[in-house]
Amino acid sequence: MSQSSNFSNGFFLGALLGGLVGGVAGVLAANRISHTDADDNVNLSQLSEDISQNLADMSSDERMEVARRGLEDKISELNAAIEEVRLQLGSTNGHVTDYETSTIDS
Repeated sequence: MSQSSNFSNGFFLGALLGGLVGGVAGVLAANRISHTDADDNVNLSQLSEDISQNLADMSSDERMEVARRGLEDKISELNAAIEEVRLQLGSTNGHVTDYETSTIDS
C-alpha cells in the first residue's frame, strides 16, 4: 500500500509542477507572439497602403494587364506541376507514357 501511495503522491506532484511550468512557458510564448504580431500588422498595413496607392495610380487597362500576366504565370506554374506529377506517376508504374499536350499548353 505504501508504494501505491507514493506513486499517486508523485504523480499528482509531477502534474502540478508540470502544469505550472507549462503555464509559465505559455504566457511567455504568448507575450512574444503578441509583440511580433503587432510589428507584422504595422508592416502589413503599410504594404497594403502602398499597393492601394500603386493601383490607384494605374489606369484600368494597366490593371487588367497586370492581372492577366499574373494569371498567365499561375497557369504556367500549374501546367508545370501537372506535368511533373504526370511523369512521376507514369514512372511509378514502370513506364513513362507520353501524353498528348492540350492546345492550352501551346
